[in-house]
Order: sequence, then structure tokens, then C-alpha cells
Amino acid sequence: MKILMVGSGGREHALIKKLKESEAVTEVICAPGNGGISVEATCFPVKATDIDGIINLALCERVDLVFVAPDDPLALGLVDACEKAGLRAFGPNSEAAIIESSKVFSKELMKKYSIPTADYFIFDDPEKAIEHIKNSDAYPVVIKADGLALGKGVLIAYNYEEAENAVKLIMRDKVFGTSGNSVVVEEFLTGPEVTVMAFTDSKTVIPMVSSKDHKRALDGDKGANTGGMGTISPNPHYDIDAQKYCMEHIFLPTVHAMNKEGRPFKGCLYFGLMLTPKGPKVIEYNARFGDPETQVVLSRLITPLIDIVQATIDERLDEIDIKWDADASACVIMASGGYPGDYKKGYKISGLDKNGQLEGVTVYHSGTIIKNQDFLTNGGRVLGVTAKAGTLNQALEKAYSAVKKIDFQDAFYRKDIGE
Repeated sequence: MKILMVGSGGREHALIKKLKESEAVTEVICAPGNGGISVEATCFPVKATDIDGIINLALCERVDLVFVAPDDPLALGLVDACEKAGLRAFGPNSEAAIIESSKVFSKELMKKYSIPTADYFIFDDPEKAIEHIKNSDAYPVVIKADGLALGKGVLIAYNYEEAENAVKLIMRDKVFGTSGNSVVVEEFLTGPEVTVMAFTDSKTVIPMVSSKDHKRALDGDKGANTGGMGTISPNPHYDIDAQKYCMEHIFLPTVHAMNKEGRPFKGCLYFGLMLTPKGPKVIEYNARFGDPETQVVLSRLITPLIDIVQATIDERLDEIDIKWDADASACVIMASGGYPGDYKKGYKISGLDKNGQLEGVTVYHSGTIIKNQDFLTNGGRVLGVTAKAGTLNQALEKAYSAVKKIDFQDAFYRKDIGE
């Protein structure tokens, strides 16, 4: 098989590496890719959101499968376009991808089908949102932009001033563009956070091993929200009872709800969960693999990923027995100084070999380019240094030991991943 991977981050690097483990996959190309990905796959300078460009590339290169990894092209209907062009594709169509691309839709879906989530109110008028927050006088309060915002569209306010500023940033200043035309003002939930991604063909749901993402930029869960600064798998808080509850009250009901709404979901469905004192509740859905959750979860996958992908597309997931490594996995993100705000690019990365790797760990490239045979920084999140071992502490020790051997100007990383 020849596969086209759409995307350019650490998630795509991890997916490509896992797909290439199978003898059935003879070639992988990527659009647009990055420096690290270019070692594994031929990269083409076509943006993930250039629907016509991706379709033309897939047809010209005669690929057997298009794997759509990021949220934007899914929401824009790239899978729909692939199917129209006679191309086989992995990922939900735009009708199903709305479960991520609209927070308003997902909250209303959960309310309609009694899927446990935080209490919420929806506003398309900033003044009414601010008035509601002022009258409620309940803090912390969560304010979410309705649409896609690179994983940064969720703001937590600890007092009225912060809440007012959050609403103005999203709805008036449009820091997330049209994604901020509406907001969800949500109850603040407490408890351990858990991520569970699941394969589903709209009939069968097979959860993957659990993980935990660390969203805040700085140690101690301080600083701004990011796309993710590190992950561990498994999540030690996600026990057998939680697994059973989530399958019965969240995972299956969500897929059934999407079917009833005429939006059957096929692909990877991401459940962001909070284990509250009142039981597990949904914080958010994503319509694709998470980043950097994919790096730790796929490193533990034993069953060939391509077999699962094919079964998902063909709606025969019930025939697949998915096996996982019992080892723990940890990923530490090395980021550019200033991220998730402004940062500079083009700094030389030292400590990596010619393949962009380091012995004893797997280095997934998120934001790199190759210039004159050197790897240079080219994004906010630059590298995801990932290690696997018998215990979580051992995996973290291996990952952090490797991180200390890699360097670039203004590099920073959290030192408390997994703690």
C-alpha cells in the first residue's frame, strides 16, 4: 500500500512510524510534513487545508489511502472530497467532524442524549455572556470558543475580571477568528483528567489505552493553555470501574447518538474526560488522534495500525483483536521560548543523529525543518521525546535523560510531566 498522510506535526510523525512497521505498507508520503517526517516519508509542500491540492496530490501519486490527521481538514470536508474523487480515506466526514469543530453542537448532543458533562450556557452575544457570569458569581468558570482554535480555545477564569477579559478576547477581539462567534460558558469540574481515544466504525467502539495530557505551559499546571506539553500512558487514575462506566455511559452512547443524528462517525474519536467526585464526565470531544497523546498511545500498540485502519473504513472493527504492550510510555515536549505566544524559528537543534533521533528513545518531530543537513526549529512545539519502560517512573527517567542531551536556543520544557 501507498499512503498519503495529511498533516505536519508530532502526531503525524508517530502515525507514519507506526504505519511503516507493517510489511503491507510499502510507501508513505506526507503533505506538508516536517523535517523529522521527511526522513520517513517524501514530503510535498501542500497545506493540509488545501482540499483541492491534497486531492490532486493523492490522484497524481496514485495512493491507496489518504489518512487525514488534523482537525481543520476534517472539518473542511477533506474525507468527503476524497470519497467523491474515489479515494479511500481514514477519518470522519465533515458531518461527523462537527463533534469537534463546534463546541455548541457537542454540548447540545450530550444534553440531548444524557451523556455526563459539565453544566453550561451558550451565548452569541458578549454582553449577555458577561452579564450571565456576573450574575452567577461562581468561580472558577470555563469559557470555550465554539470552533477550532489549535487546542487553545479554552480559558479558565478565577474571578470576574479574568472572565470578562476572556469573553472579550474570544468574542470581541476574535483572537481565534470566527471560532469565537459563539462561546460556551461552562461549570468548572474538578478531578483527574483522562484522555481515551477510541477506534470506531460507527457500529463497534474499541477504546485505546488511556493517557494523560499536560496542557499548561509551565510546571505545576501554571501558565497559558497549549496544544500539550507532555503525556503519559497509562493514566494511573483510570481504573477498571472507570473504564466500565465510560464504555456504558459515554463511549457507546456518543457513537449511538451520532448515528441517530444522521452523522455516523468513522475514525478515531477522542474523549477528554474528568473523573469528578460524581463520576466521569466529558470535557471535550476531538474528531481525530490527539497530539501529543498519539505519541505515547501508539508506542504501546502491538496490532498493526494499518489493519485497524482498514477494518474501520470497511466497518468490520468487530473482527479485530487489538493488543497493547503492558509497558508505560512518557512523552516530554521540547518547545520554543515564548510558546504558546510569539516565538522565533530557525535555531539549530543539537544532540540528534542524522535521522533526527537519539538512542534509547523515539523523538517525534512536531516543528522542525532540515537545512544544510541540520535540523532547525520551525514551530512552537518542536520535539516530543518519548520513552517506553516497565514502569512510568522508568519511562519518565529515560525521556528526561534524553531531553537533557538535546538543545536549541530558548528551548524549554516542563519538568513535572507524570508527577
